[in-house]
Amino acid sequence: MNQEFEQLASQLIEAGGNLAAKSMVPATSGNFSGKLANGDMAITVSGADKGYLLPENIMRTNADGESYDRRVPSAETLLHVQIYKQFPHVNAVLHAHSLNATVLSQLAQGHVVLANYELLKAFPGVDTHDTQIEIPVFGNDQNIPRLARQVDKYMQVHSAPVAYLIAGHGFYIWGRSVRETLIYIDAMEFLFSCELMKRRIMQ
Repeated sequence: MNQEFEQLASQLIEAGGNLAAKSMVPATSGNFSGKLANGDMAITVSGADKGYLLPENIMRTNADGESYDRRVPSAETLLHVQIYKQFPHVNAVLHAHSLNATVLSQLAQGHVVLANYELLKAFPGVDTHDTQIEIPVFGNDQNIPRLARQVDKYMQVHSAPVAYLIAGHGFYIWGRSVRETLIYIDAMEFLFSCELMKRRIMQ
């Protein structure tokens, strides 16, 4: 392992502890990755508890998600690959199963609209509360290559801001670094909580 990989693996391990403390990666759910300078990925191995990650739970793959050793990367590796290929500036992808995101993803019809929140300014390209962003919701699918193609087809036409939801499954979110992506998660989770509260009040 080289120093770049070790530093990135350390950041992913820290992210796991951060998200586990917020109950966003229950059991062995979720998966994390980061992109190395040559395009390779550091990604969590399949089945690891994200709150107790060890260095050996982070493996290296090529840009297509193919393992360099006998270890098996996350079953959803191709979803990470799709994001990195779609957005060259992205260097980290985090997938969490937060309670708010999971519930909201089942209530939403095709997308979640987040409008007129000050916290929208946490996301890239947003400089006013007087706006809205749409977070797409994709149906859950155990066929990951097919799901990755569906996400890719959507993104060829629409621009997902920094995240998308999978119904009953949680969300994928990305950024230029692991730290930036964690900030986006905090903002997104707060906004999802607001949307759920509004729905309860409006019933």
